[in-house]
Amino acid sequence: MDEAGAGRRRQNEVYRAGVYGHTPRVPVAARKLQQAAKKALNPRAYAYVAGGAGDEVTQRANRAAFDTWAVVPRVLRDVSSRDTSVEIFGRRIPAPVLLGPVGALELVHDEADRAVARAAAATGVPMVFSNQGSFSMEECAAVMGDSPRWFQLYWSTSDELVESLVGRAAKAGCDAIVVTLDTTMLGWRPRDLDLGHLPFALGKGIAQYTSDPVFRRLVEEKVAAGGPRQPQPRPTPAAVKALVSMAKAWPGSFRDNLRSPLPRAAVETFLGIYSRPSITWDDLAWLRSKTRLPILLKGVLHPDDARRALDEGVDGLVVSTHGGRQVDRSISALDALPEVLGAVAGRAPVLLDSGVRTGGDVFTAVALGATAVLLGRPFAWGLALGGEEGVKQVISDVLGEFDLTLGLTGHTAVDQLSPDVLRRVG
Repeated sequence: MDEAGAGRRRQNEVYRAGVYGHTPRVPVAARKLQQAAKKALNPRAYAYVAGGAGDEVTQRANRAAFDTWAVVPRVLRDVSSRDTSVEIFGRRIPAPVLLGPVGALELVHDEADRAVARAAAATGVPMVFSNQGSFSMEECAAVMGDSPRWFQLYWSTSDELVESLVGRAAKAGCDAIVVTLDTTMLGWRPRDLDLGHLPFALGKGIAQYTSDPVFRRLVEEKVAAGGPRQPQPRPTPAAVKALVSMAKAWPGSFRDNLRSPLPRAAVETFLGIYSRPSITWDDLAWLRSKTRLPILLKGVLHPDDARRALDEGVDGLVVSTHGGRQVDRSISALDALPEVLGAVAGRAPVLLDSGVRTGGDVFTAVALGATAVLLGRPFAWGLALGGEEGVKQVISDVLGEFDLTLGLTGHTAVDQLSPDVLRRVG
């Protein structure tokens, strides 16, 4: 139990600094946070992180769903000591919050995933390593000590590569594998399409691959196989910048990479194998045979899929719309949560991803029955504005608000929350 509480500690920190004329480096309010990040980032970077599928109806629905629930506070309860921690897969974590996987973070900050990993370790909040990371899982694990971390898996067309990634995750100390199922193909993302921008085509966000021995062998085999050379368009400044970006992404000497076919072949290999649209339920048994780590399925929105997942021996679910980036006009994640929870019936942890911005959102999701939530865009905006410190501040702000909301509604522990503390509105 924490008599000070994360919320009061964070408030005191801010208000004491304010006496000396210092204000938070990163905006505390979620809307202002995104607005500030937009000003700080170039249009391509902002569009990639902020954008959603189609007309972004799903993205807006993810946020609007939280507005359909209101909290009913209770009073005259002793809430002077509160415990915001929860246990998941045998780990006690400080709050029901994890940092979700966000790819190609080098677009927003040079230290990318490595800065996020340090911030996660400093706060004790688990980080889900992105399969599309800008630093390898090993590099991130090296700065985290024994802090909790999970690994997100995109199922490649190469099962040998999948096995290698999963094995590396176990060696890197990951506590779970999160199989992302809603991105077997890239969704229709107009913001990126209008800019003609896919970071992976420039060698960004593929560090998990270029650090993998199986992937590197596949690249070398591709180069060795050769094949008919395609006619190349006349070089442009953009093409030269792309070549430089690819050369930086491949291990080894940058100067040598500029003259080598390997960096370009790495991008081509990645684009050809990174996802597998043919994956089915039958493949889960194979994955189960390759790892002892808990397996969660991310992207589950239908109760029948939730039941089938547990029947197949899956250890947990993440209700997610991929932040509204894959299917436009999808049901929102929060609206899908109650039916999924009903299907699971307490047999496995169910996490919520998509639309979470504040500690109040965390409270609502957990009250509805989520074991924990994944936080995504907010920490990316914090990274853009303040690097590691920016991420730490965003985490502290979310956890602080959750702690205060817990106490101000008359509760002292997470397991006291239930749908009874909420009412439908609007």
